[in-house]
Amino acid sequence: MMKIEEILGGIDVIAVKGDISRSVSSVEFDSRKVIAGTMFVAVHGNTTDGHNYISSAVASGASAILCETLPENPEKHICWIKTMDSATALGQAASNFYDNPSGSLKLVGVTGTNGKTTIATLLYNMFVRLGYKCGLFSTVCNYINGKELPATHTTPDPVQLNKLLSDMVKEGCDYAFMEVSSHSAHQKRIAGLKFAGGIFTNLTHDHLDYHKTFDRYIAAKKSFFDSLGSDSFALVNSDDRNGQVMLQNCNAAHYTFSVRSMADFRCKILELGFSGMAIKIQGEEVWTKFIGDFNASNLLAVYGASSLLGAESKEILTILSDLSPVSGRLEVIKSAGGISGIVDYAHTPDALLNVIDTINKIRQGGVQLITVVGAGGDRDRTKRPKMAFISAEGSSKVILTSDNPRTEDPEKILDDMEAGISADLKKKTLRIADRREAIKTAVMLAGEGDVVLIAGKGHEDYQEINGVKHHFDDREELRKALLLK
Repeated sequence: MMKIEEILGGIDVIAVKGDISRSVSSVEFDSRKVIAGTMFVAVHGNTTDGHNYISSAVASGASAILCETLPENPEKHICWIKTMDSATALGQAASNFYDNPSGSLKLVGVTGTNGKTTIATLLYNMFVRLGYKCGLFSTVCNYINGKELPATHTTPDPVQLNKLLSDMVKEGCDYAFMEVSSHSAHQKRIAGLKFAGGIFTNLTHDHLDYHKTFDRYIAAKKSFFDSLGSDSFALVNSDDRNGQVMLQNCNAAHYTFSVRSMADFRCKILELGFSGMAIKIQGEEVWTKFIGDFNASNLLAVYGASSLLGAESKEILTILSDLSPVSGRLEVIKSAGGISGIVDYAHTPDALLNVIDTINKIRQGGVQLITVVGAGGDRDRTKRPKMAFISAEGSSKVILTSDNPRTEDPEKILDDMEAGISADLKKKTLRIADRREAIKTAVMLAGEGDVVLIAGKGHEDYQEINGVKHHFDDREELRKALLLK
Protein backbone atom coordinates (compact mmCIF):
# COMPACT_ATOMS: atom_id res chain seq x y z
CA MET A 1 0.00 0.00 0.00
CA MET A 2 1.15 3.54 -0.72
CA LYS A 3 -0.43 6.95 -0.37
CA ILE A 4 -1.56 8.61 -3.60
CA GLU A 5 0.41 11.77 -2.79
CA GLU A 6 3.61 9.70 -2.61
CA ILE A 7 2.88 8.04 -5.95
CA LEU A 8 2.39 11.47 -7.55
CA GLY A 9 5.93 12.63 -6.72
CA GLY A 10 7.64 14.00 -9.84
CA ILE A 11 4.45 13.86 -11.93
CA ASP A 12 3.12 17.00 -13.63
CA VAL A 13 -0.29 17.21 -11.94
CA ILE A 14 -2.75 19.72 -13.40
CA ALA A 15 -5.78 19.10 -11.21
CA VAL A 16 -6.92 16.83 -8.38
CA LYS A 17 -10.45 15.93 -7.28
CA GLY A 18 -10.50 13.81 -4.17
CA ASP A 19 -8.31 12.81 -1.24
CA ILE A 20 -4.66 12.16 -2.19
CA SER A 21 -3.78 11.16 1.38
CA ARG A 22 -5.57 7.83 0.97
CA SER A 23 -3.62 4.69 0.01
CA VAL A 24 -3.83 2.45 -3.06
CA SER A 25 -2.86 -1.21 -3.34
CA SER A 26 -1.45 -1.23 -6.89
CA VAL A 27 -0.84 0.80 -10.05
CA GLU A 28 -2.20 -0.55 -13.34
CA PHE A 29 -2.77 0.68 -16.91
CA ASP A 30 -4.63 -2.47 -18.02
CA SER A 31 -8.23 -2.23 -16.83
CA ARG A 32 -8.48 -6.03 -16.78
CA LYS A 33 -5.95 -6.12 -13.92
CA VAL A 34 -7.77 -3.56 -11.77
CA ILE A 35 -8.99 -4.75 -8.38
CA ALA A 36 -10.36 -2.95 -5.32
CA GLY A 37 -7.91 -0.23 -4.25
CA THR A 38 -6.04 0.09 -7.57
CA MET A 39 -4.83 3.33 -9.12
CA PHE A 40 -5.73 3.08 -12.81
CA VAL A 41 -3.64 5.11 -15.26
CA ALA A 42 -5.43 5.81 -18.55
CA VAL A 43 -2.85 5.86 -21.36
CA HIS A 44 -3.33 6.60 -25.05
CA GLY A 45 -2.02 3.43 -26.72
CA ASN A 46 -1.23 2.58 -30.33
CA THR A 47 -4.46 0.66 -30.90
CA THR A 48 -6.60 1.49 -27.87
CA ASP A 49 -7.13 4.46 -25.56
CA GLY A 50 -7.11 3.70 -21.85
CA HIS A 51 -9.54 6.56 -21.28
CA ASN A 52 -12.20 4.40 -22.90
CA TYR A 53 -11.77 1.87 -20.09
CA ILE A 54 -12.05 4.21 -17.11
CA SER A 55 -15.64 3.12 -16.44
CA SER A 56 -14.51 -0.52 -16.49
CA ALA A 57 -11.72 0.27 -14.01
CA VAL A 58 -14.21 2.08 -11.76
CA ALA A 59 -16.57 -0.91 -11.90
CA SER A 60 -13.69 -3.21 -10.89
CA GLY A 61 -13.02 -1.16 -7.76
CA ALA A 62 -10.37 1.39 -8.73
CA SER A 63 -9.98 3.98 -5.99
CA ALA A 64 -7.88 6.46 -8.01
CA ILE A 65 -7.77 7.41 -11.69
CA LEU A 66 -4.80 9.18 -13.28
CA CYS A 67 -5.71 10.50 -16.71
CA GLU A 68 -5.46 13.34 -19.21
CA THR A 69 -9.18 14.14 -19.40
CA LEU A 70 -11.44 14.25 -16.35
CA PRO A 71 -15.09 13.21 -16.72
CA GLU A 72 -17.77 15.90 -16.40
CA ASN A 73 -19.36 14.24 -13.37
CA PRO A 74 -16.61 12.25 -11.63
CA GLU A 75 -17.58 9.73 -8.97
CA LYS A 76 -16.92 11.34 -5.60
CA HIS A 77 -15.63 8.19 -3.90
CA ILE A 78 -12.70 8.09 -6.35
CA CYS A 79 -9.62 10.30 -6.37
CA TRP A 80 -9.18 11.83 -9.82
CA ILE A 81 -5.83 13.21 -10.99
CA LYS A 82 -5.31 15.05 -14.27
CA THR A 83 -1.94 15.21 -16.05
CA MET A 84 -0.80 16.40 -19.48
CA ASP A 85 1.01 13.14 -20.35
CA SER A 86 -0.33 9.98 -18.76
CA ALA A 87 2.24 7.72 -20.50
CA THR A 88 5.10 9.57 -18.79
CA ALA A 89 3.07 9.73 -15.58
CA LEU A 90 2.59 5.96 -15.65
CA GLY A 91 6.34 5.35 -15.66
CA GLN A 92 6.92 7.76 -12.80
CA ALA A 93 3.95 6.43 -10.82
CA ALA A 94 5.10 2.82 -11.23
CA SER A 95 8.62 3.80 -10.21
CA ASN A 96 7.35 5.65 -7.13
CA PHE A 97 5.03 2.81 -6.14
CA TYR A 98 7.94 0.35 -6.13
CA ASP A 99 10.19 2.79 -4.20
CA ASN A 100 12.20 3.90 -7.23
CA PRO A 101 14.18 0.66 -7.56
CA SER A 102 16.33 1.89 -10.47
CA GLY A 103 18.00 4.30 -8.04
CA SER A 104 18.98 1.45 -5.70
CA LEU A 105 21.22 -0.29 -8.22
CA LYS A 106 23.24 0.71 -11.29
CA LEU A 107 21.01 0.39 -14.35
CA VAL A 108 22.60 0.49 -17.81
CA GLY A 109 20.50 0.72 -20.98
CA VAL A 110 21.60 -0.42 -24.43
CA THR A 111 19.89 0.92 -27.53
CA GLY A 112 20.43 0.78 -31.30
CA THR A 113 19.23 -1.35 -34.21
CA ASN A 114 21.70 -4.22 -33.84
CA GLY A 115 23.81 -5.54 -30.97
CA LYS A 116 21.50 -4.71 -28.05
CA THR A 117 20.97 -8.30 -26.93
CA THR A 118 24.63 -9.25 -27.26
CA ILE A 119 25.94 -6.23 -25.36
CA ALA A 120 23.34 -6.34 -22.56
CA THR A 121 23.78 -10.09 -22.09
CA LEU A 122 27.58 -9.94 -22.12
CA LEU A 123 27.56 -7.11 -19.59
CA TYR A 124 25.31 -9.21 -17.36
CA ASN A 125 27.66 -12.19 -17.70
CA MET A 126 30.69 -9.95 -17.19
CA PHE A 127 29.51 -8.53 -13.89
CA VAL A 128 28.25 -11.86 -12.63
CA ARG A 129 31.78 -13.20 -13.18
CA LEU A 130 33.19 -10.14 -11.45
CA GLY A 131 31.28 -11.33 -8.38
CA TYR A 132 28.20 -9.12 -8.42
CA LYS A 133 24.52 -9.97 -8.24
CA CYS A 134 22.89 -8.74 -11.43
CA GLY A 135 19.67 -8.44 -13.39
CA LEU A 136 19.05 -8.55 -17.14
CA PHE A 137 16.22 -7.44 -19.44
CA SER A 138 16.69 -8.80 -22.95
CA THR A 139 14.87 -10.01 -26.05
CA VAL A 140 15.94 -13.58 -25.28
CA CYS A 141 15.33 -13.77 -21.54
CA ASN A 142 15.18 -11.83 -18.27
CA TYR A 143 17.33 -12.77 -15.29
CA ILE A 144 17.25 -11.85 -11.63
CA ASN A 145 20.40 -12.97 -9.84
CA GLY A 146 20.67 -16.10 -11.99
CA LYS A 147 16.94 -16.90 -11.96
CA GLU A 148 15.55 -17.10 -15.50
CA LEU A 149 12.27 -15.40 -16.37
CA PRO A 150 10.59 -15.47 -19.80
CA ALA A 151 10.78 -12.29 -21.90
CA THR A 152 7.64 -11.27 -23.80
CA HIS A 153 8.94 -7.88 -24.99
CA THR A 154 12.39 -6.43 -25.54
CA THR A 155 11.53 -3.86 -22.86
CA PRO A 156 8.66 -4.67 -20.44
CA ASP A 157 5.81 -2.26 -19.69
CA PRO A 158 6.47 0.32 -16.89
CA VAL A 159 4.60 -1.59 -14.19
CA GLN A 160 6.24 -4.92 -14.94
CA LEU A 161 9.59 -3.22 -15.41
CA ASN A 162 9.56 -1.56 -12.02
CA LYS A 163 8.21 -4.71 -10.36
CA LEU A 164 11.14 -6.69 -11.79
CA LEU A 165 13.61 -3.97 -10.80
CA SER A 166 12.13 -4.05 -7.29
CA ASP A 167 12.61 -7.83 -7.21
CA MET A 168 16.23 -7.32 -8.30
CA VAL A 169 16.80 -4.88 -5.44
CA LYS A 170 15.24 -7.33 -2.97
CA GLU A 171 17.60 -10.04 -4.29
CA GLY A 172 20.54 -7.73 -3.59
CA CYS A 173 21.44 -6.98 -7.21
CA ASP A 174 24.14 -4.36 -7.67
CA TYR A 175 23.66 -3.94 -11.43
CA ALA A 176 20.94 -4.36 -14.04
CA PHE A 177 21.41 -4.29 -17.81
CA MET A 178 18.55 -3.54 -20.17
CA GLU A 179 17.83 -3.51 -23.88
CA VAL A 180 16.03 -0.25 -24.62
CA SER A 181 13.96 -0.65 -27.79
CA SER A 182 12.82 2.30 -29.89
CA HIS A 183 9.22 1.26 -29.17
CA SER A 184 9.79 1.45 -25.41
CA ALA A 185 11.46 4.85 -25.65
CA HIS A 186 8.68 6.24 -27.85
CA GLN A 187 5.96 4.74 -25.65
CA LYS A 188 7.74 6.13 -22.56
CA ARG A 189 8.02 2.74 -20.89
CA ILE A 190 11.34 3.83 -19.39
CA ALA A 191 9.97 7.11 -17.97
CA GLY A 192 10.85 7.57 -14.30
CA LEU A 193 13.88 5.28 -14.40
CA LYS A 194 17.34 6.38 -13.26
CA PHE A 195 20.11 5.08 -15.54
CA ALA A 196 23.77 4.90 -14.53
CA GLY A 197 24.63 4.80 -18.23
CA GLY A 198 23.41 4.43 -21.79
CA ILE A 199 25.07 2.68 -24.74
CA PHE A 200 24.36 3.34 -28.43
CA THR A 201 25.30 0.63 -30.94
CA ASN A 202 24.17 1.76 -34.41
CA LEU A 203 21.12 2.84 -36.37
CA THR A 204 19.99 1.17 -39.57
CA HIS A 205 16.78 0.36 -41.46
CA ASP A 206 14.25 -1.20 -39.06
CA HIS A 207 10.82 -0.68 -37.46
CA LEU A 208 9.67 1.84 -40.07
CA ASP A 209 6.31 0.05 -40.03
CA TYR A 210 5.94 1.55 -36.54
CA HIS A 211 7.89 4.83 -36.67
CA LYS A 212 6.94 5.61 -40.32
CA THR A 213 10.07 7.70 -40.98
CA PHE A 214 13.78 7.27 -40.21
CA ASP A 215 13.83 10.68 -38.48
CA ARG A 216 11.19 9.52 -36.02
CA TYR A 217 13.15 6.32 -35.43
CA ILE A 218 16.27 8.39 -34.64
CA ALA A 219 14.24 10.69 -32.38
CA ALA A 220 12.94 7.70 -30.38
CA LYS A 221 16.47 6.44 -29.77
CA LYS A 222 17.75 9.92 -28.94
CA SER A 223 14.99 10.50 -26.37
CA PHE A 224 16.67 7.84 -24.21
CA PHE A 225 19.96 9.77 -24.19
CA ASP A 226 18.14 13.05 -23.61
CA SER A 227 16.76 11.54 -20.41
CA LEU A 228 20.16 10.60 -18.93
CA GLY A 229 21.29 12.54 -15.87
CA SER A 230 24.56 14.43 -15.41
CA ASP A 231 25.85 11.73 -13.06
CA SER A 232 25.54 8.99 -15.73
CA PHE A 233 27.57 8.13 -18.83
CA ALA A 234 26.68 8.00 -22.53
CA LEU A 235 28.85 5.59 -24.52
CA VAL A 236 28.27 5.75 -28.28
CA ASN A 237 29.62 4.02 -31.36
CA SER A 238 31.47 6.74 -33.28
CA ASP A 239 31.65 4.45 -36.35
CA ASP A 240 27.96 5.28 -36.82
CA ARG A 241 27.35 8.95 -37.63
CA ASN A 242 24.21 8.85 -35.50
CA GLY A 243 26.39 8.35 -32.43
CA GLN A 244 27.12 12.06 -32.31
CA VAL A 245 23.41 12.79 -32.76
CA MET A 246 22.71 10.84 -29.57
CA LEU A 247 25.19 13.02 -27.67
CA GLN A 248 23.64 16.33 -28.71
CA ASN A 249 22.03 18.01 -25.67
CA CYS A 250 22.80 14.90 -23.60
CA ASN A 251 23.69 15.82 -20.00
CA ALA A 252 25.58 12.61 -19.29
CA ALA A 253 29.39 12.33 -19.55
CA HIS A 254 30.26 11.62 -23.21
CA TYR A 255 32.40 8.65 -24.31
CA THR A 256 32.99 7.00 -27.69
CA PHE A 257 34.13 3.60 -28.99
CA SER A 258 35.36 2.65 -32.46
CA VAL A 259 36.93 -0.14 -34.49
CA ARG A 260 37.86 2.28 -37.31
CA SER A 261 39.09 5.58 -35.91
CA MET A 262 40.19 7.54 -32.86
CA ALA A 263 37.89 7.19 -29.86
CA ASP A 264 37.96 6.84 -26.09
CA PHE A 265 37.85 3.06 -26.49
CA ARG A 266 39.47 1.44 -29.54
CA CYS A 267 39.66 -2.07 -30.98
CA LYS A 268 41.35 -3.78 -33.92
CA ILE A 269 40.81 -7.28 -35.35
CA LEU A 270 44.09 -9.20 -35.66
CA GLU A 271 42.90 -12.66 -36.74
CA LEU A 272 39.55 -14.08 -37.83
CA GLY A 273 38.17 -17.63 -38.08
CA PHE A 274 34.95 -19.57 -37.56
CA SER A 275 36.07 -20.57 -34.06
CA GLY A 276 36.76 -17.00 -32.93
CA MET A 277 38.99 -14.00 -33.43
CA ALA A 278 42.02 -12.29 -31.94
CA ILE A 279 41.47 -8.61 -31.22
CA LYS A 280 43.44 -5.75 -29.66
CA ILE A 281 41.53 -3.55 -27.20
CA GLN A 282 43.23 -0.45 -25.85
CA GLY A 283 46.57 -1.92 -26.95
CA GLU A 284 46.03 -5.32 -25.25
CA GLU A 285 45.61 -8.50 -27.31
CA VAL A 286 42.88 -11.00 -26.43
CA TRP A 287 41.40 -14.10 -28.10
CA THR A 288 37.59 -14.29 -28.10
CA LYS A 289 34.98 -16.85 -29.14
CA PHE A 290 33.22 -14.24 -31.31
CA ILE A 291 33.64 -13.46 -35.00
CA GLY A 292 33.00 -10.40 -37.16
CA ASP A 293 33.62 -6.65 -37.17
CA PHE A 294 30.23 -6.02 -35.54
CA ASN A 295 31.07 -8.39 -32.70
CA ALA A 296 34.42 -6.65 -32.23
CA SER A 297 32.38 -3.46 -31.84
CA ASN A 298 29.99 -5.19 -29.40
CA LEU A 299 32.89 -6.50 -27.30
CA LEU A 300 34.46 -3.05 -27.27
CA ALA A 301 31.20 -1.55 -26.02
CA VAL A 302 31.18 -4.15 -23.22
CA TYR A 303 34.79 -3.30 -22.39
CA GLY A 304 34.08 0.43 -22.38
CA ALA A 305 30.96 0.18 -20.24
CA SER A 306 32.67 -2.20 -17.80
CA SER A 307 35.55 0.27 -17.45
CA LEU A 308 33.18 3.18 -16.89
CA LEU A 309 31.44 1.13 -14.20
CA GLY A 310 34.77 0.71 -12.40
CA ALA A 311 36.05 -2.72 -13.45
CA GLU A 312 39.80 -3.24 -13.96
CA SER A 313 41.08 -3.65 -17.54
CA LYS A 314 42.90 -6.96 -16.98
CA GLU A 315 39.87 -8.52 -15.31
CA ILE A 316 37.62 -7.35 -18.13
CA LEU A 317 39.90 -8.79 -20.84
CA THR A 318 40.31 -12.11 -19.00
CA ILE A 319 36.54 -12.53 -18.75
CA LEU A 320 35.96 -11.38 -22.36
CA SER A 321 38.24 -14.16 -23.57
CA ASP A 322 36.01 -16.73 -21.88
CA LEU A 323 32.55 -15.38 -22.74
CA SER A 324 30.48 -17.18 -25.40
CA PRO A 325 28.16 -15.75 -28.09
CA VAL A 326 24.53 -15.17 -27.19
CA SER A 327 22.15 -17.93 -28.31
CA GLY A 328 21.20 -17.56 -31.97
CA ARG A 329 23.78 -14.85 -32.67
CA LEU A 330 26.33 -16.22 -35.16
CA GLU A 331 25.93 -19.59 -33.46
CA VAL A 332 28.08 -22.16 -35.26
CA ILE A 333 26.94 -25.80 -35.55
CA LYS A 334 29.47 -28.14 -37.17
CA SER A 335 28.59 -31.41 -38.91
CA ALA A 336 30.65 -34.59 -38.95
CA GLY A 337 30.80 -34.16 -42.72
CA GLY A 338 32.64 -30.85 -42.45
CA ILE A 339 29.75 -28.46 -43.08
CA SER A 340 29.62 -25.32 -40.93
CA GLY A 341 26.03 -24.38 -40.08
CA ILE A 342 25.44 -20.88 -38.73
CA VAL A 343 22.24 -19.58 -37.12
CA ASP A 344 21.85 -15.83 -36.72
CA TYR A 345 19.06 -13.46 -35.69
CA ALA A 346 19.87 -11.03 -38.55
CA HIS A 347 16.47 -9.69 -39.61
CA THR A 348 17.45 -6.27 -40.94
CA PRO A 349 19.36 -5.47 -44.14
CA ASP A 350 22.36 -4.11 -42.23
CA ALA A 351 22.58 -7.03 -39.81
CA LEU A 352 22.31 -9.51 -42.69
CA LEU A 353 25.02 -7.71 -44.64
CA ASN A 354 27.31 -7.76 -41.59
CA VAL A 355 26.86 -11.50 -41.08
CA ILE A 356 27.39 -12.39 -44.76
CA ASP A 357 30.43 -10.10 -45.01
CA THR A 358 31.91 -11.73 -41.92
CA ILE A 359 31.46 -15.22 -43.33
CA ASN A 360 32.89 -14.17 -46.69
CA LYS A 361 36.01 -12.79 -45.01
CA ILE A 362 36.63 -16.20 -43.45
CA ARG A 363 35.66 -18.71 -46.14
CA GLN A 364 38.35 -19.73 -48.60
CA GLY A 365 38.12 -20.00 -52.38
CA GLY A 366 35.89 -22.85 -53.52
CA VAL A 367 33.90 -22.86 -50.27
CA GLN A 368 30.20 -22.20 -50.86
CA LEU A 369 27.98 -19.99 -48.70
CA ILE A 370 24.36 -21.15 -48.92
CA THR A 371 21.97 -18.70 -47.24
CA VAL A 372 18.40 -19.35 -46.09
CA VAL A 373 16.52 -16.13 -45.41
CA GLY A 374 12.97 -14.83 -45.06
CA ALA A 375 11.14 -11.73 -43.88
CA GLY A 376 8.44 -11.36 -41.23
CA GLY A 377 4.83 -10.75 -42.10
CA ASP A 378 2.85 -7.67 -40.95
CA ARG A 379 6.10 -5.72 -40.67
CA ASP A 380 8.09 -3.23 -42.73
CA ARG A 381 7.74 -4.39 -46.34
CA THR A 382 10.41 -2.05 -47.71
CA LYS A 383 13.28 -4.08 -46.26
CA ARG A 384 12.19 -7.34 -47.95
CA PRO A 385 13.73 -6.75 -51.42
CA LYS A 386 16.86 -5.30 -49.81
CA MET A 387 17.41 -8.41 -47.68
CA ALA A 388 16.88 -10.70 -50.67
CA PHE A 389 19.37 -8.73 -52.77
CA ILE A 390 22.01 -8.69 -50.02
CA SER A 391 21.63 -12.46 -49.57
CA ALA A 392 21.79 -13.27 -53.28
CA GLU A 393 24.70 -10.94 -53.97
CA GLY A 394 26.83 -12.19 -51.08
CA SER A 395 26.07 -15.93 -51.26
CA SER A 396 26.88 -18.79 -53.59
CA LYS A 397 23.24 -19.84 -53.40
CA VAL A 398 20.25 -18.36 -51.59
CA ILE A 399 16.93 -19.89 -50.59
CA LEU A 400 14.07 -17.48 -49.91
CA THR A 401 11.70 -18.89 -47.31
CA SER A 402 9.08 -18.11 -44.68
CA ASP A 403 9.88 -16.26 -41.43
CA ASN A 404 6.94 -15.63 -39.09
CA PRO A 405 4.42 -14.76 -41.83
CA ARG A 406 1.87 -13.88 -39.14
CA THR A 407 -1.34 -12.96 -40.99
CA GLU A 408 0.26 -12.50 -44.42
CA ASP A 409 0.42 -15.02 -47.26
CA PRO A 410 4.02 -16.39 -47.24
CA GLU A 411 4.08 -16.49 -51.05
CA LYS A 412 3.28 -12.79 -51.26
CA ILE A 413 6.10 -12.03 -48.82
CA LEU A 414 8.43 -14.02 -51.07
CA ASP A 415 7.12 -12.03 -54.05
CA ASP A 416 8.22 -8.85 -52.29
CA MET A 417 11.63 -10.33 -51.56
CA GLU A 418 12.15 -11.72 -55.06
CA ALA A 419 11.44 -8.27 -56.53
CA GLY A 420 14.82 -7.18 -55.18
CA ILE A 421 16.79 -9.84 -57.05
CA SER A 422 18.18 -8.97 -60.49
CA ALA A 423 17.96 -11.40 -63.42
CA ASP A 424 21.59 -12.53 -63.11
CA LEU A 425 21.23 -13.24 -59.39
CA LYS A 426 18.02 -15.27 -59.90
CA LYS A 427 20.15 -18.05 -61.38
CA LYS A 428 21.42 -18.90 -57.90
CA THR A 429 18.13 -18.27 -56.08
CA LEU A 430 15.58 -20.84 -54.92
CA ARG A 431 12.19 -20.19 -53.39
CA ILE A 432 10.84 -22.64 -50.79
CA ALA A 433 8.10 -21.28 -48.51
CA ASP A 434 8.31 -24.19 -46.05
CA ARG A 435 11.18 -23.16 -43.75
CA ARG A 436 11.94 -26.73 -42.66
CA GLU A 437 12.27 -27.87 -46.26
CA ALA A 438 14.37 -24.81 -47.07
CA ILE A 439 16.85 -25.70 -44.33
CA LYS A 440 16.98 -29.34 -45.45
CA THR A 441 17.56 -28.27 -49.05
CA ALA A 442 20.36 -25.89 -48.09
CA VAL A 443 22.19 -28.66 -46.26
CA MET A 444 21.62 -31.06 -49.17
CA LEU A 445 23.24 -28.54 -51.51
CA ALA A 446 26.27 -28.14 -49.24
CA GLY A 447 29.44 -30.16 -49.48
CA GLU A 448 32.44 -30.66 -47.21
CA GLY A 449 33.80 -27.32 -46.02
CA ASP A 450 30.77 -25.33 -47.15
CA VAL A 451 28.86 -22.89 -44.95
CA VAL A 452 25.07 -22.87 -44.47
CA LEU A 453 23.64 -19.67 -42.97
CA ILE A 454 20.11 -19.71 -41.52
CA ALA A 455 19.19 -16.07 -40.94
CA GLY A 456 16.32 -14.18 -39.36
CA LYS A 457 15.05 -16.07 -36.31
CA GLY A 458 18.11 -16.88 -34.22
CA HIS A 459 17.03 -17.81 -30.69
CA GLU A 460 13.29 -17.88 -31.50
CA ASP A 461 11.67 -21.27 -31.03
CA TYR A 462 8.43 -20.64 -32.90
CA GLN A 463 6.86 -19.82 -36.25
CA GLU A 464 3.87 -17.46 -36.07
CA ILE A 465 1.30 -18.35 -38.73
CA ASN A 466 -2.16 -16.77 -38.84
CA GLY A 467 -1.82 -15.57 -35.27
CA VAL A 468 -0.80 -18.99 -33.92
CA LYS A 469 2.70 -19.78 -32.69
CA HIS A 470 3.97 -23.22 -33.69
CA HIS A 471 7.16 -24.69 -32.26
CA PHE A 472 10.02 -24.17 -34.69
CA ASP A 473 13.69 -23.78 -33.83
CA ASP A 474 16.25 -23.08 -36.58
CA ARG A 475 18.99 -24.64 -34.48
CA GLU A 476 17.03 -27.86 -34.01
CA GLU A 477 16.15 -28.08 -37.69
CA LEU A 478 19.72 -27.36 -38.77
CA ARG A 479 21.12 -30.04 -36.44
CA LYS A 480 18.62 -32.60 -37.79
CA ALA A 481 19.51 -31.77 -41.38
CA LEU A 482 23.26 -31.87 -40.70
CA LEU A 483 22.97 -35.33 -39.13
CA LEU A 484 21.66 -36.67 -42.45
CA LYS A 485 24.76 -35.55 -44.36
